[in-house]
Amino acid sequence: MSFWKMAFEKKWVTAEALRGAVITKANPFGEITPEEYHLITSIEFT
Repeated sequence: MSFWKMAFEKKWVTAEALRGAVITKANPFGEITPEEYHLITSIEFT
């Protein structure tokens, strides 16, 4: 998660692009959980 947090803070990745790294049923190989997405972006993952 630390890489994604840094990438978001440095604006290397947008919140929308970061959604692609979230682990879901459709994307079981993601790298962060929906809870971590919320911690990084302050946006609820839906």
